[in-house]
Amino acid sequence: MPDNCQILVLNAGSSSLKFALYAPDGGIVSRDQIEGIGRGGNVADHAAALDRVFSKLADAGDIAAVGHRVVHGGGVFAAPEVVTPALLATLETFEPLAPHHQPHNLTAIRTVDAARPGILQVACFDTAFHADMPAEARETGLPRAYGNAGIRRYGFHGLSYEYIVGALPRISGEPLPERLIVAHLGNGASMAAVKGGRGVATTMGFSTADGIPMATRSGAVDPGALIEVMRRDGLDAAGIEDVLYNRAGLLGLSGVSADMRTLLASEDPAAAAAVSFFCYRIAREIGSLAAATGGLDALVFTGGVGANAAPVRADVCRRSAWLGVEMSPDRNHSGGPVISTDASGVAVYAMATDEESVIADHTRALADGSPG
Repeated sequence: MPDNCQILVLNAGSSSLKFALYAPDGGIVSRDQIEGIGRGGNVADHAAALDRVFSKLADAGDIAAVGHRVVHGGGVFAAPEVVTPALLATLETFEPLAPHHQPHNLTAIRTVDAARPGILQVACFDTAFHADMPAEARETGLPRAYGNAGIRRYGFHGLSYEYIVGALPRISGEPLPERLIVAHLGNGASMAAVKGGRGVATTMGFSTADGIPMATRSGAVDPGALIEVMRRDGLDAAGIEDVLYNRAGLLGLSGVSADMRTLLASEDPAAAAAVSFFCYRIAREIGSLAAATGGLDALVFTGGVGANAAPVRADVCRRSAWLGVEMSPDRNHSGGPVISTDASGVAVYAMATDEESVIADHTRALADGSPG
């Protein structure tokens, strides 16, 4: 790749498009996002959004390659891949596994190909970090025939976990802890157990609705309860999917908002109860993930909520004191990166994540012809 060429990173959601342009030396040239795509505003679709991106970056210099966040790599892709027609066709078969994410990720790839024919594109997968979890961590408990058909635990937010694993030693000045739990808390939320730098367990499973509660997603629910809700309300698969993905979580529990900032500022008891349940479930999962790692040396809070909501971190740390977690109120209030006391048996951090930089690094490596 020529020395003066830049990398564009795209993260396409259902109604938004995040983008970041990276200079040849890895520095950020431009970073922004377009929201309200296809929702009655002045951005009709992802093609129009990408037209805006390219117009905005018209004077920024040559773009050598485009890296994409692709949520699902199935059980096939455990590392970033250069996009080809065959790869894209395979990724399309994974759309039923991530119907709220994968189609939009692939639309961005197709749109770039139409706008810039021949430009190198790289797919970076959120599932890849978890691809070599132990077999027992991938099981669902359903009959084996379903597992053979692809219904298994995949895990997500892998690009965020990859960033934290790489960045934590730089921030702490210490080697990566042997037994680490990372809590990626945002509109979507999951947690991962990392042992020796390898993902060994995670809270999200087959879908992005599993695990801890999220902004509008339920997290784990007793399957029997879902069957009863479907019977009681006469819901089909699309109906229960709408409940689980759009009407549950913090929004459904509180009846106030899906936004953690709004809930923390609210005086409504239902808002406080929703936040309390959120923290309770995180603390429960810390115990579960610590069992997968055989103990706990460090805990990292990241994502929009994890990195910024000090009250959430304080509540979770209080509930996790039995593991040796001792939080410093002053350090927590200041936002870290270290928020534990010097005497804490578990080092605790609050860190912003940067999935786009991980995608840029992988894209540059493949563009240069070196391993991703």
